[in-house]
Amino acid sequence: MKLATSQEIRNIDRRTIREFGIPGPVLMENAAAAVMSEMERFFDGLAGVKVGILCGKGNNGGDGLALARRLRIRGVPVRVALLAPFAALQGEAKVHLSILRKTDVEIVQRAKEDDIADIIGWSDIVVDALLGVGLSSPLTGLYALAVELMNAAGRPVVSIDIPTGIHADTGAVLGSAVRADLTVTMVLPKRGLALYPGSGYAGHVRVADIGIPHEAVDRESISVSLLDHGSIWGVLPERERQGHKGDYGHLLVVAGSLGKAGAAVMAARAALRTGAGLVTVAAPSGIVPVVQQQVFEAMCFPAAESIDGTLGSGAEVELLKEAGRMSALAVGPGLSTHYETMQVVRSLVQNAGVPMVVDADGLNALAGATAILKRVKTPLVLTPHPGEMARLLDLTTAEVQQDRIGTAQSFAKTYGVTLVLKGAGTIVATPGGETFVNTTGNPGMATGGTGDALTGMIGSLLAQGYGPSWAACLAVYLHGKAGDLAAEEKGEAGMIAGDLIEKIPEAVKSLEIQS
Repeated sequence: MKLATSQEIRNIDRRTIREFGIPGPVLMENAAAAVMSEMERFFDGLAGVKVGILCGKGNNGGDGLALARRLRIRGVPVRVALLAPFAALQGEAKVHLSILRKTDVEIVQRAKEDDIADIIGWSDIVVDALLGVGLSSPLTGLYALAVELMNAAGRPVVSIDIPTGIHADTGAVLGSAVRADLTVTMVLPKRGLALYPGSGYAGHVRVADIGIPHEAVDRESISVSLLDHGSIWGVLPERERQGHKGDYGHLLVVAGSLGKAGAAVMAARAALRTGAGLVTVAAPSGIVPVVQQQVFEAMCFPAAESIDGTLGSGAEVELLKEAGRMSALAVGPGLSTHYETMQVVRSLVQNAGVPMVVDADGLNALAGATAILKRVKTPLVLTPHPGEMARLLDLTTAEVQQDRIGTAQSFAKTYGVTLVLKGAGTIVATPGGETFVNTTGNPGMATGGTGDALTGMIGSLLAQGYGPSWAACLAVYLHGKAGDLAAEEKGEAGMIAGDLIEKIPEAVKSLEIQS
């Protein structure tokens, strides 16, 4: 499903009204009907409940006014607090205000703190129809106060389109924001409902069909999509009965250093669990015995090491020769930032000549040397967390987090790579501009080694012949899905990376096509 910006939604609305001839008040009526339907579904009916609706003067408030009338027709007691005078409403909102005023629904115009508190206190359910997707500056005054009153009341809250106070494009909290239990969003989900922290304020999100033609949406050429089961299911085919290990790729995992052999082990295990036919771990010679004892199914290649137990000078020649026999490379977990190691990584990235995923210290080796990326001729996937992304771009982590989608898209396009910006709602951006926001995963994955597992999973799929974009999207989704399965069994606080890796086969199985 596509993820829209506020401007894209405005364009779709205008196109629907002007080119398809569907009047704005009709769209608002349809929105109100959809919200009421989703409320009935979510609360298992509305019999015996009272609903208070807080409205602003714009179209979001107009949706709330139309909803009030529909609820009243259904027999639900309703009261409305309008945070503006009647005369301030224009367009479609004015139309629905005019209709509602002819009913017996109480509408308090110019509602003040006492009015808002009284209506919230009277209500069993509160509807947030204050501000829609157009908000771009921090909430102040009465609107900020109304948000505080809703959040403090202990009543279930339904937000129309997006919780008031959440930036529709970035998910940022603009001063303060409504913590909704249910958000009914129109036409398409907004980016801010999928990106943190906004997604944490939205509660359960339902997407409402309000009668906008598919053609009006398609003409907008929206480039960002949700990465969910529906978009991924069926991509993993059933294996051929006569298949053998050589058919499923040979991955070279370049990882590990003295004290960090575990990173190589976890990347290799995850690669095997994701289906690679063969995995070889290339590590400093001193830690090869440790790796070999921990992952029996992988082969090992002892590489030249520095005096500090990291990949050292001379390893690049060995590894480039070894890479020539491989289907793909996974480079970075636990390598360290030793000077000799960084030179090895840079040489591999430039010269290996096979599809490659680069993570962790592999990325640190590229910081300050990103020009190398423009010289790479083979498919390349980079998987930075926000701190690593900041180092690659010479920005602060906060600057990266302010616009995760834009940052990922710009880097992917500039350097011609597939960029996986990790974090809550991991972003996958392709060189051609197509971008995905992942829907799987949980806070229990914030533990050492889960990033190494993702590197191995992407490398495994590259080795099996998937293109960089599909390899990244599949691995990101499956990684989060395996984390969710592990959390169900172990709990978020107690799960470790090994738990996630053991759940990869179950996650993969959920996507396989069975004949």
